[in-house]
Amino acid sequence: MPMGSQVDMTARIRDFLKTRQGDGPCLVLDSDIVRENYQAFASALPDTKVFYAVKANPAPEILKLLVELGSSFDVASIQETRDVLAAGATPDRISYGNPIKKESDIATAFQLGITMFAIDCEAEVEKVARAAPGSRVICRIRCDGTGAEWPLSRKFGCEPEFAADILELAHRQGLNAYGISFHVGSQQQNVQAWDSALASAAAVFRTCAERGINLSLVNLGGGFPARYLRKTPKLESYGRAIFRALRRHFGNRIPETIIEPGRGLVGNAGMIEAEVVLIAKRSPEDDLRWVYLDIGKFHGLAETIDESIRYPIRTRKDRDEMAPCVLAGPTCDSVDVLYEKNPYPLPVSLAIGDKVLIEATGAYTTMYSSVGFNGFPPLRQYVI
Repeated sequence: MPMGSQVDMTARIRDFLKTRQGDGPCLVLDSDIVRENYQAFASALPDTKVFYAVKANPAPEILKLLVELGSSFDVASIQETRDVLAAGATPDRISYGNPIKKESDIATAFQLGITMFAIDCEAEVEKVARAAPGSRVICRIRCDGTGAEWPLSRKFGCEPEFAADILELAHRQGLNAYGISFHVGSQQQNVQAWDSALASAAAVFRTCAERGINLSLVNLGGGFPARYLRKTPKLESYGRAIFRALRRHFGNRIPETIIEPGRGLVGNAGMIEAEVVLIAKRSPEDDLRWVYLDIGKFHGLAETIDESIRYPIRTRKDRDEMAPCVLAGPTCDSVDVLYEKNPYPLPVSLAIGDKVLIEATGAYTTMYSSVGFNGFPPLRQYVI
């Protein structure tokens, strides 16, 4: 395998794949890289608590490692809550960060000891007040996701000018109006993206203070990138930019802060091994090959939708002549095409049966894999 990959490829993963038994695509994740990434976050933002976004990859081995390292956790469902508790975390290290929850799930989480919930509208406040009385609530505000490869600005978050009213309602209903959260978009390339969101958060803090409600926390969300094909800023640059924005908008009264990295913690720790199933041309005049793999959008590569995430792909023949191709998955659904708008360069000598390595796939792959679309099994995962 050629060296000098743009995304670190660990010898441990390569050695594991040499001896792997079994057929079909698999994800191998190196826990040593997760450990290094966690320590890098702790160093870049030393006064900020890490709440791992469990949805990125809830493998029990990852959760147990992060519990040992002292991480807290952002969960989006009861199952994720149970998984984190089973890994050894105490309830005070869990934030229920999904602002869309069944009231019965809020009640169950509360029974399990969870007392911090995200909200972004009055109806959600009322549900939390009934099902989890006295809990801390964090109001999610909408912010511009410009600069993100996977924006998250449409579905969640109230307009910032409504946040104080929502938190005041929470206060009146006996909840602890605790803070503000936002998300600048996943795979955020702009280190300054937090600035305007923090300006909005500080304005909500001031409005609430005028109403006698003293907020305590800003949840800075995720957005910290994994390294794919595109070069990304260093984590230290994000840390410095966020700290400067906090000082600019909060002065000397900097609130408690947390971050929710998911992709940034586990993305570059994983690699998928897949196989070429077919290479074909659609017509004699067509210059583009179609290369079909035994993994596609329905087996974990959903983030290739709109070609948003462009994974590094390596083969044993990468020193040979390269030519662009359309890359697709194996299912009978015509949506299952990974890269067509921007064809992917792969070796001309690539052949049916060759293995390919899809790098930086530790986040948002196993959990996007279908349970059996077209009869293909879910993506297998090994944590080493």
